[in-house]
Amino acid sequence: MPITRLENPRIYRQIADQLRGLIERGEFPPGSRLPAERELAKQLQVSRASVREALIALEVVGLVDVKVGNGVVVKALPKATMSSRTPRQPWQEMDSELNIDIDFNAELAPFSLLQARRLIEPETAALAARNASSEQLLQIRAAFEQNCKDNRANSQTHPGDRLFHIRIAQASGNQTYGFIIGQLLGHRYGTMFRTLQQRFTPEDMPHRSEQEHLQILEALEARDSRRARQAMKAHLDQVIAIFSRA
Repeated sequence: MPITRLENPRIYRQIADQLRGLIERGEFPPGSRLPAERELAKQLQVSRASVREALIALEVVGLVDVKVGNGVVVKALPKATMSSRTPRQPWQEMDSELNIDIDFNAELAPFSLLQARRLIEPETAALAARNASSEQLLQIRAAFEQNCKDNRANSQTHPGDRLFHIRIAQASGNQTYGFIIGQLLGHRYGTMFRTLQQRFTPEDMPHRSEQEHLQILEALEARDSRRARQAMKAHLDQVIAIFSRA
């Protein structure tokens, strides 16, 4: 199969583009199955997480149907594919002296989003344990209670979960942390992440996540920075492990 090795920080997009091209050329006709994640990762010499993100991206645009445990089935080509592009807007440009640009409308890859959160959120939890006001702690607990209600209602978008993390960051006393986490979970929680959750969330994950959130909340209310940091780190490590596993 004509698949070539790729090297790029946004590797999932290149994988998706290469697979899309093979599908559009008929090398994988409708009804056929793409190679398994493990095989694609081996051929492309990339991580399985990057392959999984690419497959989710292809499903989001309607090219494939990801059937967990039963392969990835190619669908009939939709009218619009990932090859379509929208013109860049003025607010997507950075200072010309920096010689870089950032697409502020681009959807973040799920695993890169999780890795960024894993780096930042343990510290936001530690700071919140020290700096949160009594009112902010009540708001964090209210978000936790909403998370529990969302789980009972089988929510597919998990607003209480995301609000819990955002309010902790806002209570850290560092405005930048609050802004970053608010952007990541309020504005960048896109279709790819929701699809990843729908496809790879085990039945017990909402309950486990709820218990992990409770441990974070109790550490915050006890004003225990060390325990809050550890609980948040353990929680995000679990989330990454669950979405990365075969």
